[in-house]
Amino acid sequence: MKFSHLLALFAAFVLLVSPDLVFAAADEAAAVLEGAPKPSRLDYPLIGGVSARTVVWSAAQMHLFLAAFVLAVPLFAIATEFMSVVTGDDRFDNMAREFMKITMAAYSLTALVGGGLLLSLLVFYPHLMEYLIRVFRGQMLIYAMLFGLESITLYVYFYSWDALRRGNRKWYHMSIGLLLNTVGLTLMFIANAWVSFMMSPAGVDPTGAVTGTVWEATRNPLWNPLNLHRFLANIAYGGAIVGGYAAYMFLAEKDPEKKAHYDWMGYTSNFIAILGFIPLPFAGYWLMAEIYAYSQQMGITAMGGILAWLFIIQAVLIGTIMLAANYYLWSGLMRTDRGAQYAKYVKYIAVVIVGGFLVWLTPHTLILTANEIQNLGGTHHKILGPLGIMPAKNTAVNLMLVF
Repeated sequence: MKFSHLLALFAAFVLLVSPDLVFAAADEAAAVLEGAPKPSRLDYPLIGGVSARTVVWSAAQMHLFLAAFVLAVPLFAIATEFMSVVTGDDRFDNMAREFMKITMAAYSLTALVGGGLLLSLLVFYPHLMEYLIRVFRGQMLIYAMLFGLESITLYVYFYSWDALRRGNRKWYHMSIGLLLNTVGLTLMFIANAWVSFMMSPAGVDPTGAVTGTVWEATRNPLWNPLNLHRFLANIAYGGAIVGGYAAYMFLAEKDPEKKAHYDWMGYTSNFIAILGFIPLPFAGYWLMAEIYAYSQQMGITAMGGILAWLFIIQAVLIGTIMLAANYYLWSGLMRTDRGAQYAKYVKYIAVVIVGGFLVWLTPHTLILTANEIQNLGGTHHKILGPLGIMPAKNTAVNLMLVF
């Protein structure tokens, strides 16, 4: 049986089964009114002095790193492959193939870490997993099937590259790549539904009992903002990782022709990363606005409470990314034939970026002793205090993005 036949059978199965799994859940929900689990301190065990939460967080974070890369790189791989068709330049095709070569190396590790994450969740938090399975029901089966389909399309897309490289066969190859990216994004959207449901549950009553359909639980208030934020973040992250790979290969290679290839690949990857990074803060604003709209207390806890220090670290990282990305582009620009004529503008751009970075870092409320508060006349600095509020920070970030 041909691969296309298998895909057709799979699509038919999903179309036949998914309506029952997704939309016919209301009847089941009426009969299942058991509330959400109420964890106690015993549900967060210490194993050999290591917190179960730390184990799950470590596995989840590593899986997120790898999955973001594996989902992002095929997106700009197929875009680069399309550029090779439009321009007739094989350099784009070679670069797209190398993009996928890196993805293949990361995919197996992604699946391995994902399996470890699932195992740790089932072992340490069986009540949570039982509840999520009760809420999302057949959607988890669809997720597993889509993961299998993604694995098949990924390997077919990469290993058929040379066979489908020329003529009209190239369009068949890009169709496989389009299917790969569609499945990958669908997997991300489904996983985002599970995560966002835990922050803004929908389709349940105040006790957590399932009263709605799977679609209602999926389309919770934070689902779409999280989808957009992760989509852009994946592109920025994937482009940066590939850029780092290209920079390493540029330094390691001795052949001038290959060094030129990796130099161009790194510059292109960094450009892709910046394209994803520029709109990312606005997606973040939307996500936080929806968090505040759903639960003001959750927003205050995240940005002004116990988790506020993470936003300070994030500010440092954002400024570092801006400076590093611009320096990378400036370095590449200086190696071009006409790059020197733009060198005089670099110092002005650097002043704006560093100035915006300092405003972004400026706190609104200072941690002071009683004597310092008395001498200062309050917890807010008279001159720097206004730079600690969001209008000033938004202006600074927007200027950093423009420059």
